[in-house]
Amino acid sequence: MTEPATGEECPGPTAVLVIAKEPVPGRVKTRLTPPYTPDEAAQLAEAALYDTLRAVRAMPARRRIVVLDGRPGNWLPAGFEVRPQCPGGLDERLAAAFADSTGPTLLIGMDTPQVTPQLLAPALDFDAWDDCDAWFGAAEDGGFWALGLAVPDPRLLRGVPMSTDRTGAAQRARLTAAGLRVRELPALRDVDTADDAERVAAAAPGGRFAATLARLTPVAER
Repeated sequence: MTEPATGEECPGPTAVLVIAKEPVPGRVKTRLTPPYTPDEAAQLAEAALYDTLRAVRAMPARRRIVVLDGRPGNWLPAGFEVRPQCPGGLDERLAAAFADSTGPTLLIGMDTPQVTPQLLAPALDFDAWDDCDAWFGAAEDGGFWALGLAVPDPRLLRGVPMSTDRTGAAQRARLTAAGLRVRELPALRDVDTADDAERVAAAAPGGRFAATLARLTPVAER
C-alpha cells in the first residue's frame, strides 16, 4: 500500500538521477536555433531543468542527484547532490550514472519539463518495486525520458544506440531480453525543436518553461 508522506518526512525507497547539461548558450538546445538565439535556447533549457527538478523535489526519494555536464548554477534547488558525467557517448554516460548508484534508481532527463509529481508517482511510491524490476517512460520521438531499475546494472544500457527513432524500442528490448518485469510510465514529448517547445508549453502552461517561452520572441518574428 502507498504510504502518504512528503519527501522530507519519509524519503521513499528510490534514488532519482536527473541527467543534465549546464544551460550554456551554444551548448544546449541547439536544435532550437533558429528560430531562437543561442541565449534564448539556453534560457529555455534552464527553465526546463528548473521545472524538472521542482517535480523531483516534490516526490519522496531516497536520494536526489543531478548527473551534470558542466557546473551547477542558481537553477539547482536545495536537496540535490551533484555528480559529474563521465566522458563518452550517451549510453556510456547513462550506464555510468547507474553504476554509481545502489538500490532502486530512477533516471530521467531534463528535456520533459511537463513532468509532474503525479506522472512520477508510480515509479517513486513505496510499492513501486512490488513485482517490478524496471520502469520505462517512452518519448514520443522514439527515445525514452525515464528508466528505473530495481538493481542498477550498467550493462543494460551500454551499446544501446542513442539519439535515434528506435532508441526507446532498443532499450526496452534490452530490459525484456534480460528477463526483467517492466512497468510503463506515460509517453512524453521531448523538447528538441521549436514545435516541441510550443506543444510542451501548452501541455504545462503553469511552469517556468511555458512562462519563459511566452516572453521570448522568435528571431523570424522581429
